[in-house]
Amino acid sequence: MNRQELQNISRVRRQEAGILLKAKKYAGAYYLLGYAVECALKACIAKQTRKYDFPNKEIAQKAYVHDLEKLLKIAGLDYQLKEDMNTNSNLEVNWSLVKDWKETARYSSSITRAEAKDLYSACTSKTNGILAWIKEKW
Repeated sequence: MNRQELQNISRVRRQEAGILLKAKKYAGAYYLLGYAVECALKACIAKQTRKYDFPNKEIAQKAYVHDLEKLLKIAGLDYQLKEDMNTNSNLEVNWSLVKDWKETARYSSSITRAEAKDLYSACTSKTNGILAWIKEKW
């Protein structure tokens, strides 16, 4: 899987989450939003690999996780996010919601409308959304 594919998957999962949210399928929307962020961060990690370079095994192995905070760090974006959150409190609020997403949400049927809508807003806000912030770096 390459960077462009990860970018596309991120976009598609965000769109699918929007459709599920409108259909009142909150658990599915919640899960797919987190997955969209995961793929966006993995696109940033893929950007670090130059064409024809042999990938760094340690980084590659660490990137096979679903933990958004770990992926942010592997992508080398953790310090930039902290810096940007110092000047943008809305970004900080959004990250505080997004970072708690877990892939185990796929097994949950108890995600509420409020939880799904809050995560959707935190991810997709055009000015302070986590996906918009990541897309500037991918």
